[in-house]
Amino acid sequence: MKILPTGLEDVLLIETARYGDHRGYFEESYNTDTFASLGLTIAFIQDNHSYSRDAGTVRGLHYQRAPKAQNKLVRVGSGAIYDVAVDIRPSSPTYGHWVGVILSESNGRQLLVPAGFAHGFCTLVPDTHVYYKVDAPYDKALDSGILWSDPILGIDWPVATPTLSAKDEQLPLLQVARADGALDD
Repeated sequence: MKILPTGLEDVLLIETARYGDHRGYFEESYNTDTFASLGLTIAFIQDNHSYSRDAGTVRGLHYQRAPKAQNKLVRVGSGAIYDVAVDIRPSSPTYGHWVGVILSESNGRQLLVPAGFAHGFCTLVPDTHVYYKVDAPYDKALDSGILWSDPILGIDWPVATPTLSAKDEQLPLLQVARADGALDD
């Protein structure tokens, strides 16, 4: 397993080993002991699965507020996504900065999105399955988000007119979320 740097210190890109032959491949996508040996001691408690039928579907930017802020370990089972993490910790030196990476079935990469970051992705191909682990249960009262197209963030999404949920269309700008006290610090 390799940990690769991203543009944000706390966001980690992870590559796991694949062992292939004429039948396909085997990959151990998560192992508590292996992660601990790399200094990653997050106690994941839940696995989530997101399916998007259409390419150009954007989900996010989502986060959950304290006291149930979530670390997420994101991977793609089939298809491909442009995965984005945005630092929304007001006291962070990288507040408002973002990083985007391609995660796909073929590259096998995973992204560790720490608590205090908003997360979202855009599907690059139809019929994409995204799997992610979290270390805190979903709490509707703490569920929050930032508008995917916030001009202050300037995220370079691979789509101009995405397929969005009604909820994601109505998310606030980062400055509004901060003014409303909806950011963790």
